Amino acid sequence: MSEISGLLALWLREVKVFTREHSRVVSSVFTPILWLVVFGGGLGSSIVIQGMDYQTFIYPGIVSMSILFTSVFFGIYIVWDRKIDFLKEVLVAPLRRSTIFMGKVIGGMTDSMIQGTIVLLLGPLIGIGYTPLILLKAYIVVFVMAAGLVSLGLVIGSQMESPEGFGMVVSFVVYPLFFLSGALFPIDNLPTWLGYFVLLDPLTYGVDALRGAMLGTSRFPYLLDLGVITAFAAFMIALGTQAFKRMKT
Repeated sequence: MSEISGLLALWLREVKVFTREHSRVVSSVFTPILWLVVFGGGLGSSIVIQGMDYQTFIYPGIVSMSILFTSVFFGIYIVWDRKIDFLKEVLVAPLRRSTIFMGKVIGGMTDSMIQGTIVLLLGPLIGIGYTPLILLKAYIVVFVMAAGLVSLGLVIGSQMESPEGFGMVVSFVVYPLFFLSGALFPIDNLPTWLGYFVLLDPLTYGVDALRGAMLGTSRFPYLLDLGVITAFAAFMIALGTQAFKRMKT
């Protein structure tokens, strides 16, 4: 088996698992919609931020939330693969561990991109106007974020022995990443201590890039945001590759 064939086989397996689990798709899309409609619509009736209603303001953050939760929780499939001994079969296959890792990453990214696209389709319903350039910028950000966050989920999953342990650890990672990203509030004029944590959060730059692309308002230049999340993705891919190399069969 060539490395390319093995990579494609792993990707196809993850896509097939995803497309057969309809409840997984529905549940992961339902949560962002719930936030956007109930939380955004409720506060949006009385709050205006940067000249726009609150629902519009948080929309890029909700897109990021969809990518974050889908991507990081993809790592739990490593735990399940270990429990059913599928992971052992993959690890003893004549493939480099880096190929196995990238096959998993691309599969998880495909899942995240599909669900991110569903949430992006909601934009025109709340008044977000799309142009080809806006969509291109948004998809580039979503793609890079998915690469880094799927890798993060796989790194965590590679160290876990049980789904319960994975869920506990991921909760301590996902929620701070989301709530500190500025998805739900402007990141200007924050208290100094909180501002440091916000700036250390890689998701902050993804949210900011999406907000700049979709709404024309951002704190940092688009290329700076993209550079930060690209560096984060590259670091997590390198870390994940090493984690898979150390995994025991």
